[in-house]
Amino acid sequence: MPKQKPKFISIVVPSYKQEKTIVKNLRRLHKAMAETSYEYEIIVVLDGNVDNSLEVLKESKLSNTVVLFYETNRGKSYAIRLGMSKAKGEHVMFIDAGNEIDPEGMQMLLLHLQWYEADVIVGSKRHMASLVNYNWQRKILSFGYYYFVKLLFGLKVKDTQAGIKVFRKEVLEAILPRLVEKRFAGDLEMLVVAKKMGFERIYEAPIKLNYDFAEISSAATANSIFRIVMDTLAIFYRSKIIKYYDKSHLRTIEPSDLKVVKY
Repeated sequence: MPKQKPKFISIVVPSYKQEKTIVKNLRRLHKAMAETSYEYEIIVVLDGNVDNSLEVLKESKLSNTVVLFYETNRGKSYAIRLGMSKAKGEHVMFIDAGNEIDPEGMQMLLLHLQWYEADVIVGSKRHMASLVNYNWQRKILSFGYYYFVKLLFGLKVKDTQAGIKVFRKEVLEAILPRLVEKRFAGDLEMLVVAKKMGFERIYEAPIKLNYDFAEISSAATANSIFRIVMDTLAIFYRSKIIKYYDKSHLRTIEPSDLKVVKY
């Protein structure tokens, strides 16, 4: 029997003002993927050319890495969608560029994708096997947001916001032309639209996460909460009221000043 060719996965990494840590984080991603049976590419999306991240990445010359960049910050969800639109893999994952989520957990999500023959696997802080370190205020907010989302959309996923998820390519081909969120609730929008399109095999997998919010002010936290609630209500309006997601929308999300660096 001929040896089965390893599956190919694309990993999208949105990055904003990460010049001091981006190379170190990407090396951790490479190391984690080297321990799997997957062939892979890493697509880094610099969400605005606002620091020296591009220069640092050029100097690093990391293998299997593509860097997309543009001048103006457009939001994390926009960066993820742009990276996904360029992905070549059979499966497409995104993971936050910071140190909070341990990249060694990527293999667990990929295994869950196989075990459940899933459409989407969501890394979840609230999975019983997750190892999570973040303060009790954030845990309360996460718990409350779960019930808010469940009430509005009927999603069974207990954590829509952790910054790591993996999709089958077929799912992305169906949902990407329908997505519009650019900043705070893009993760949720992906799941809502996937479910609406009939991709209901959405399951959670454990992650290892260490959040440190000590330097974030209460005013910034309140502002973030307000904006994610407003974005969530906007998704509800588009989904349930005007039925925006029922149709594919012909538009390009690629910025006119997009540049690409490949290694």
